[in-house]
Amino acid sequence: MAEWIGLIRSLIVYWRPGRQRGLRRLYAPFVREGDLVFDVGAHLGDRTAAFAALGARVVALEPQPRIARWLHRLVGHNERIVVRTEAVGARSGTAQLAISCRNPTVSTMSEPWRTNAEKTNPGFRGIRWESSIEVPVVTLDGLIESYGMPSFCKIDVEGYEAEVLAGLSRPLAALSVEFVAGHLGVAADCIRRLATLGAYRFNVVAGEGRTFAFEAWRGAEEMLAWLENGAGGFSSGDIYARLEPSTPDA
Repeated sequence: MAEWIGLIRSLIVYWRPGRQRGLRRLYAPFVREGDLVFDVGAHLGDRTAAFAALGARVVALEPQPRIARWLHRLVGHNERIVVRTEAVGARSGTAQLAISCRNPTVSTMSEPWRTNAEKTNPGFRGIRWESSIEVPVVTLDGLIESYGMPSFCKIDVEGYEAEVLAGLSRPLAALSVEFVAGHLGVAADCIRRLATLGAYRFNVVAGEGRTFAFEAWRGAEEMLAWLENGAGGFSSGDIYARLEPSTPDA
């Protein structure tokens, strides 16, 4: 019963009427017809569907078995979409995934994130991770070798975002990583990692919103200071990063 409650909750939240239209508007500046997109932590595929509707080929990764089966049902029929059931991490192999049946969106491979979630964020009070399974893990570099370079990569993996980026050795044109209050150090690690790969500028979308918080995109140091000062009081959201075009030497 708990699994059905969690599934129904996710379907209501992520597939409610009008959501797809908003997602397409949000991602249109990053995704064009014929582009490749990686959706890491695809869950029930709402963003996967939006990427495909913009004309992209999408590789959607979701390691939770029950959620992955529904992901196949919801978007797997689309010829633009490839559904894979691996997690993504710093190196290929296997890892333990802690699963919350009632709240499948917070299933995670990050032990520190899970252990400290309730202590550091009031929104996680009462959440439990009832089981743990071993799942296969691939890297972003491995996915690039298999499919090519994506124009955009969405990463939403509940505190494991920095591990995902640790498996990337080259800059991507644009990407997003989730941040959550109480665990802002993970987002800071992501920004530091991206800064070693290229000259990125950053912006923020709060919660499940569709608009950017900053009028002007910010540099890495500005974003690190913003996180250090509490992330504007936002409880969660996504940090977007776009690679600045290189300029030829004078």
